[in-house]
Amino acid sequence: MASVGATAGGMPQGPGPGAAAASFPSPGPVPGPGGAEDDDVEEPAETHLCVLWNLGYLGIAYYDTSDSTIHFMPDAPDHESLKLLQRVLDEINPRSVVTSAKQDENMTRFLGKLASQEPRDPKRPEVIFLPSVDFGLEISKQRLLSGNYSFIPDSMTTTEKILFLSSIIPFDCLLTVRALGGLLKFLGRRRIGVELEDHSINVPILGFKKFVLTHLVSIDQDTYSVLQIFKSESHPSVYKVASGLKEGLSLFGILNRCRCKWGEKLLRLWFTRPTHDLGELNSRLDVIQFFLLPQNLDMAQMLHRLLGHIKSVPTVYSALGLRDACRSLPQSIQLFRDIAHEFSDDLHHIASLIGKVVDFEGSLAANRFTVLPNIDPEIDEKKRRLVGLPSFLTEVARKELENLDSRIPSCSVIYIPLIGFLLSVPRLPSMVEASDFEIEGLDFMFLSEEKLHYRSTRTRELDTLLGDLHCDIRADQETLLMYQLQCQVLARAAVLTRVLDLASRLDVLLALASAARDYSYSRPRYSPQLLGVRIQNGRHPLMELCARTFVPNSTECSGDKGRVKVITGPNSSGKSIYLKQVGLITFMALVGSFVPAEEAEIGAVDAIFTRIHSCESISLGLSTFMIDLNQQVAKAVNNATEQSLVLIDEFGKGTNTVDGLALLAAVLRHWLALGPTCPHIFVATNFLSLVQLQLLPQAPLVQYLTMETCKDGNDLVFFYRVCEGVANASHAFHTAAQARLPDKLIARGKEVSDLIRSGKPIQPVKELLKEQQMENCQTLVDKFLKLDLEDPNVDLDIFMSQEVLPAATTIL
Repeated sequence: MASVGATAGGMPQGPGPGAAAASFPSPGPVPGPGGAEDDDVEEPAETHLCVLWNLGYLGIAYYDTSDSTIHFMPDAPDHESLKLLQRVLDEINPRSVVTSAKQDENMTRFLGKLASQEPRDPKRPEVIFLPSVDFGLEISKQRLLSGNYSFIPDSMTTTEKILFLSSIIPFDCLLTVRALGGLLKFLGRRRIGVELEDHSINVPILGFKKFVLTHLVSIDQDTYSVLQIFKSESHPSVYKVASGLKEGLSLFGILNRCRCKWGEKLLRLWFTRPTHDLGELNSRLDVIQFFLLPQNLDMAQMLHRLLGHIKSVPTVYSALGLRDACRSLPQSIQLFRDIAHEFSDDLHHIASLIGKVVDFEGSLAANRFTVLPNIDPEIDEKKRRLVGLPSFLTEVARKELENLDSRIPSCSVIYIPLIGFLLSVPRLPSMVEASDFEIEGLDFMFLSEEKLHYRSTRTRELDTLLGDLHCDIRADQETLLMYQLQCQVLARAAVLTRVLDLASRLDVLLALASAARDYSYSRPRYSPQLLGVRIQNGRHPLMELCARTFVPNSTECSGDKGRVKVITGPNSSGKSIYLKQVGLITFMALVGSFVPAEEAEIGAVDAIFTRIHSCESISLGLSTFMIDLNQQVAKAVNNATEQSLVLIDEFGKGTNTVDGLALLAAVLRHWLALGPTCPHIFVATNFLSLVQLQLLPQAPLVQYLTMETCKDGNDLVFFYRVCEGVANASHAFHTAAQARLPDKLIARGKEVSDLIRSGKPIQPVKELLKEQQMENCQTLVDKFLKLDLEDPNVDLDIFMSQEVLPAATTIL
């Protein structure tokens, strides 16, 4: 298990929250019988894990007794078989697994297998169920925020404590918050580590750490949102989509060309689990590269058509087509080799068995399982009798009518499942009371829709002769055959599961190959020794589809030179697009996709952090700027390593200019002080004072970039090209002119800006002053004209003192 970043007790130096974290006393050596100290004996470290599963997502947190630290994994999607949870269990080997007593079938089955392991199995944890109320969202938040943590000084106010914890714990990950709350409840109940202490002693918690599985790259929800990796939009017709949402313009949207639902699900899973496992990434790229060869285009299209049929029972037939096609492809590629081998004769047996038994057209028409002819002679005979039944019943009804009262004009013999055959006659006008329904030789059953239903001697004979044919065929014999077929198929269920896994993988890689072909993407390279990324003529994968022309830009962030890149330039010059472009190309490479660049070399990247726009949230009652600072920048400060990529756009502009500039400089200086362990940081800013006042040290770690522009008379021309240097002005007024603000407002803005820079007082505009004077005069005249001078109660002296004199003072 790889932990990312510092614990809550591992903040920068100083008398802050980190001071108490490293000083928690550990037990000393255990004295021997003679009083002398034997070799040090340490208690074995244990981990206690809490897990919740809901709607395809996991919330996981565990407590490690070796360092008294709580580790958490933000809400993560998992397959119904809970493969991700199994990986977590394999890596941390918990002593106990805590969960809610209210679980769905998947989790219940998983925990049942976990608890049924051999008691002597060293990996068998104790499974503990707590009431579901212990995992409530609000109560879990309260437990987290009111906890007595030794790494938080008592001098901190409640608000300061909330701010500090919100910079570490992802309160927007609801399952994780509930898992953390349940874990705290369990620790307090079991008193882990302090079992023999006085109850006034709390379980020691020296910090919170975020963890990811080995090889997985850490990316939070803010980054997914601001980079538009996923983007849900309201569907124009909520009846077409169950959730009322559809995928908007997003990276997932343009790359998702999967033909089956399992492929789409796997692509989403890959997007939520980017990795730096080079073996896995290169195996994906090998398949994409193969299908991009011109001579393999027809094969790719044929396979994609077959994948479009991987939907239900006929899956096995399409899967056989996939197998045969992959057997003709190069077996040096692992996926083709797996499909050729795993799609075994068992699959052919299943396909043959299903094809020989199931009547697909009949099943579709009847909306139920039906079998083909010549499978069961008894079923065939009963079906033949059912087919001829209508004409036979018509003949029976004709004979019954001959024996009925001549007043009855017609009759029919009907069949009702579970009731049998009945004689149905129309209700006559004379049949008013129930006693009028009696007919000699017939037993009255019921009245329905002005039809009287009776049993007769002939209908009883039909019940004996034909029985309940429908129920016999549907409920008994065909159901028995369906059960026997299910048993045969389930005996080879592992083959079908493997077929779906490999087919969905092929579907995803064909989709990525199709997108790479259409958008001219290239294969990235991976260099574990490289810290950072190198991109030659990279493009923004979404913006290039929306703009008529797109200017590519290169990126070089590797080694110890230029780890912190400060990018200046006018608004709308492309700074934000450049930042997002770097993040998206890196992300695409880490999911095993080709990328929009001429060349891309990706080093050891363990996380991507962003601060590109504020995430509105009232869950903690924080201001937008405080959320901006704590939930985005603080995440990067607390968790980014020398292998992390940090993208910051216009940080600090949500507050006072001087304060925002100071905070930006302080954050960057903190990272620069780390030297060779500084993350790779891209900062886009309009704070030119950051450079002009030399707020950052002159060091090789800092590189200044700008967006190239030129003046054409009074116009400013954007080239959207990144080059070395610093912008000499913000060009805000040129941007305002492009936005078509009135010339008068722009001119006044320039005037006020020049006065501020020169330190001169700002005088009101004369024209505006005259307009205000005229308005005041008009108001005074209107009030005077409304006076009734004949009214004895009107006092002109009072009017002069209260209205005229103050107005005259204002006008003058």
